[in-house]
Amino acid sequence: MTGLKAFISYSHMDEHALERFTKHLAVLKRDGAIDEWVDQKISAGGDIDAAISASLESCDLFLPLISADFLSSGYCYDLELKRALERHEQGSMRVVPIIVQPCDWKASPLGRLKALPKDGKPVADWTNENTAWLDVVAQLRKLADELSSAKPERPSIGGSPKATRIPKYRVKKDFDEVDKLEFRDRAFREIRDYFQQASDEINGVEDIKSKFTTISDTSFTCTVVNRARERGVAHITIHAGSRRHSFGDITYSFQERADPGTSNGWFQIEADDYELYLKHNGMMREEKSKLSPSQAAVTLWEEFVEQAGITYE
Repeated sequence: MTGLKAFISYSHMDEHALERFTKHLAVLKRDGAIDEWVDQKISAGGDIDAAISASLESCDLFLPLISADFLSSGYCYDLELKRALERHEQGSMRVVPIIVQPCDWKASPLGRLKALPKDGKPVADWTNENTAWLDVVAQLRKLADELSSAKPERPSIGGSPKATRIPKYRVKKDFDEVDKLEFRDRAFREIRDYFQQASDEINGVEDIKSKFTTISDTSFTCTVVNRARERGVAHITIHAGSRRHSFGDITYSFQERADPGTSNGWFQIEADDYELYLKHNGMMREEKSKLSPSQAAVTLWEEFVEQAGITYE
């Protein structure tokens, strides 16, 4: 099978998004389904305009990374996108918008096209941006299969965290048991809410199903099924409990509705002179120290979905 040639159009203000996208395309490229082209492939001394024009005329897919910077770019919007939409109307190319940042894209000619990720929800607004890219890649794989089959001659879990101001001074303090219990409860709620949102998001990805269930105020369970893999099923149960009756302050087991007395790993609340934090003790991973609740949630989610054969590059 000859891969579809994909022209990726982007504002240079969105190079981080381009980097993440191309990494998530790795398997599609190895499978020969897609061969992407970006202006970074133009060699030194090359004619930029001529190279871009030639690639635009020969590609099968036009994948614009849409943001306010893209929409305001004269080159991306007025030249590349204009020609791509002409070819799209002619039926010689498919334009698939990929929304990376919230912007007024629906008021543009792109508004009549089906955008990725799911429902045109910007990548930046997903709980885990890697889940958004996973959804994008899954939909592109499906599209590549459809387009390749139709052309015999050419047979992819709230918003990005806001930067916080680093205080000029740090005050040392002591933390008592009440402080630690309150921190444990806040951390558990944040991990639970993250898993619920990430589960809802990944549930819409092609060939992936997910179910989140609250067991009690201090426990929940989640299951992910990767239908693209023979044994692509992962379960996890997470408990917040007393250290007197469990391995740590927040424990997890890779089983459905696991008993609090079983564990594949745990988070322990510790403190330095300035703050409380979570220390990760995983039986299958190296220990990680000084995690915030949000960092712990991401770490645990990615360890969990890996059990179903889902990894984030």
